[in-house]
Amino acid sequence: MTRPARQLFPATERRAEALGARLRAARLRRRLSETELAERAFVSRPTLRKLERGDLTVSAAVLARVLEAFSLDGDLDLIAANDELGNRLADARTPLPHRRRTAE
Repeated sequence: MTRPARQLFPATERRAEALGARLRAARLRRRLSETELAERAFVSRPTLRKLERGDLTVSAAVLARVLEAFSLDGDLDLIAANDELGNRLADARTPLPHRRRTAE
């Protein structure tokens, strides 16, 4: 039995498509065919095409292998690296240190 497809928010869908376009552009700049990149990343051509279309059903492992084939795997360190909202929420929950009262 298959799971029902869940829709992405439109902004997320646009970002995924833009990521796919950037990956395709990186492949073309390197003058690699789909077949060559698929072989280097150990994925099938249809899977690579899905990734280049922005299809987020492709696994993170496939994305990592494609970035590795481009020597861009360091970009994985940038994902969720700057979590300003999370840091502010954590700071808001951190109790303030108690001050000792001084004798008058």
